[in-house]
Amino acid sequence: MIFTREQLLHIVRTDPEATVDIILALQEQGQILTKRVAQLEQQISKNSQNSSKPPSSDGINKPQPKSLRKRSGKKRGGQKDHKGHTLEKAEKPDLIIPLPVTTCSCCADLSHEPVVSYDCRQVFEIPEPKLDVIEYRSEIKICPQCGQTAKASFPEGVNAPVQYGPRFRGMLVYMQNQHFIPADRLSQLVSDLYGRSVSVATILDASARSYNNLASFEKNLVDALTDSKVLHADESGVRTVKKLYWLHSAGTESLTFYGVHEKRGREAMDHFQILPNYKGRLIHDFWKPYLNYDCQHGFCNAHLLRELTFLFEQQGQIWAKRMFDLLNNMNDFVSTKSIQLTTEEKQPYLKQYRELLSDGCKTNPSLPNPSKKKRGRRAKSKAQNLLQRLDEFEDSVLGFLHDINVPFTNNLAEQDIRMIKVRLKISGCFRTIQGAQHFARIRSYLSTARKQGRNILDSITAALTGSPFRPLTEF
Repeated sequence: MIFTREQLLHIVRTDPEATVDIILALQEQGQILTKRVAQLEQQISKNSQNSSKPPSSDGINKPQPKSLRKRSGKKRGGQKDHKGHTLEKAEKPDLIIPLPVTTCSCCADLSHEPVVSYDCRQVFEIPEPKLDVIEYRSEIKICPQCGQTAKASFPEGVNAPVQYGPRFRGMLVYMQNQHFIPADRLSQLVSDLYGRSVSVATILDASARSYNNLASFEKNLVDALTDSKVLHADESGVRTVKKLYWLHSAGTESLTFYGVHEKRGREAMDHFQILPNYKGRLIHDFWKPYLNYDCQHGFCNAHLLRELTFLFEQQGQIWAKRMFDLLNNMNDFVSTKSIQLTTEEKQPYLKQYRELLSDGCKTNPSLPNPSKKKRGRRAKSKAQNLLQRLDEFEDSVLGFLHDINVPFTNNLAEQDIRMIKVRLKISGCFRTIQGAQHFARIRSYLSTARKQGRNILDSITAALTGSPFRPLTEF
């Protein structure tokens, strides 16, 4: 209710109790609005550099690029002993075109003079794209003894009068699942390059065959990941069938698994049968369902550094800046070591870490719970939640300090999962959940092949013929 000046003067003169009630109500409303304004200011001040928000959410007011990495002190450009990738001459060129010299600048005839040397220049060029047509001719003969007709057998996989070969179909699978070219555009690409019209159905059939033939590979991949010492995990939304599904990833330096599920949490993680049996060190970004698994944990410190950046840049909390520097200093120190740190080497860092937590708690003291009139506990601030996480999960945050084989960040999983966003931007959402599942399994195979240094086209061709490679736990 809004009062006029005259109404307020009348209330003050005639009813002091009502005046006090109005003032108290305004104070309470002011506190609520002040708190809400602070929350909104914190919300709009968050970006991809000081929180877990993706860069795509920064909008047109993107912050200036600012990396969390420190300067190395090296000069810009290629470093000494850096191996370059300069185009080098081939020892045996495929085609030699002689360029004869017949006259001299003085007009003398050189036609019959011997060649003393050559000045060679090589041009690397692709040949005109062309499909080789291989025709198998099965001999048919009549037996002179019994009179029956005998016919030679065709090679395995040659089933139709006219068909595409496994390497060509492997190229279709590779282009669709590695470079995210949609099926209709891939059909047009083949027509432009090779002058042959390949249907969308042929492309999808090649992917479906690859998916079916990779069932054994996926089982071996799950077993290999379960036995790994350090495992990176992450998840990201996938739009398909007008519904949000989730792409889950689990990977190491040499292995990558992708799986699509309608759930994001533990139901999906149990379904893929990797984490329920895992006993090594699981690296993740503190998504709580991961904590349900009975294994060692390691948190992505890149996420923690962004949260600390927000606290000292937007809220001026000094302890956060010191914790930011301490974590980076720890990482720099550990990166110089080739053997595990001793207790004496770790102790100064652990002492500083706990002292900074104490400073943070003093800066952000816990507030008393609300009166009995209001139900529930008082909500904690961002700083209080972060401090609680740093305290309760110290071993997981500092896993890289206690074991030099534990990475400082979860960047490997971030890089593995990033490709789905690129795929969605290029090709759009999946039209069916089956298509998403096909993509996930094939992409697991391609990513693992690349990590292990295998030829991608040869690997997918082997999968199409039913002979995928077996993933190795240690590579």
